[in-house]
Amino acid sequence: MQLVIKDKNKVRINRFIDWLLHMIGYIIVFIGVTSFFKSIYIDSDHLIIWSSIIVLVIYILNKTIKPILVTLTIPITGLTLGLFYPFINLFILKLVDWILGKHFQLYNFWIALLVALLLSIINFIMDRIINRIIKAVTKGVVKHE
Repeated sequence: MQLVIKDKNKVRINRFIDWLLHMIGYIIVFIGVTSFFKSIYIDSDHLIIWSSIIVLVIYILNKTIKPILVTLTIPITGLTLGLFYPFINLFILKLVDWILGKHFQLYNFWIALLVALLLSIINFIMDRIINRIIKAVTKGVVKHE
């Protein structure tokens, strides 16, 4: 499996590797927040499994519902200079809370907003790391098959 794929003058990271990096980051956020705050609950019998399921559901919702929400909220996101965007992530989190029922529960609005912000930060960090890998490969620093 190639880490970086070059096609038609474009260089991009393998989509599976990109997805895997983001999912690991999300799982770390959920386990960390659950450890520090009591107002977010993930079924502790199988914490890593339920965190992985939560992340998978978030991924599916981000690929299906989130683009529609982003499109519908462009005016308010523009008026707030992008400050409304984490509330879209918050809505997705509350939707996951509703879907998974007793296995994942958000009891506090502010902690849920914190989780949404942390997920946005993880996305930003992962995108920076991925961009650095791509730049390194295009400069020939990293060897690939």
